[in-house]
Amino acid sequence: MKVILIVDDEERVRALLREYLSREGFQVLTAGDGHEALGVVRRNRPDLIILDVMMPVMDGYEFLRRYRAEAHAAAPVIMLTARVEDADAVLGLELGADEYVTKPFSPRVLVARVRAMLRRSGMQPPRAEVLRAADIVLDRATRQVVVGERSVDLTPSEFDLLSALMAAPGRVFSRPELLAEVQGIVYEGYERTIDVHIRNVRAKIEPDTRHPRYIETVYGVGYRFAAE
Repeated sequence: MKVILIVDDEERVRALLREYLSREGFQVLTAGDGHEALGVVRRNRPDLIILDVMMPVMDGYEFLRRYRAEAHAAAPVIMLTARVEDADAVLGLELGADEYVTKPFSPRVLVARVRAMLRRSGMQPPRAEVLRAADIVLDRATRQVVVGERSVDLTPSEFDLLSALMAAPGRVFSRPELLAEVQGIVYEGYERTIDVHIRNVRAKIEPDTRHPRYIETVYGVGYRFAAE
């Protein structure tokens, strides 16, 4: 049984999501703020986190910053917030969120996204395949990435993005195509999501992010992985 952690200061939101997710067969944990959530993740290691942004004591951004800095903090994170400013979405993604959902939301749609995210993050076994390019090795079975002799920690969305690009070197992907690869479905969202994920991946795999060797920008179109 997969474990989902809901972090939100509104009891009615926690209760609503707990009801929907429990009905779908998930074990549900809850926390009312980021400080409480840190204690929960250290004791239980959830498979996915639904995280509100605006909370007392410790907000979602600070929780995410601290969570991603800890060992074994690889669970995908769906940020849930009433704030719709583009800058807020970018900040959450830069801190390691995988998706950004604004309130009000459909609980059924959110549950569908949870299932899709768990599938993509390797909670269900993916096909065994190893992708290699220069000194990068990406293993889809174990969801591990090694650059040279260095293991690189990617969020689930960052891994899916790099996997899609490496699987088709030289092919140019538009931002909507990459959104579909990362999110599993195409929906109204921020295309800048992809730009933030690309920046994060480059920071982790590129020798020099000012002159990318692997992930190339095709201006006005999207991105491609450099052909050998």
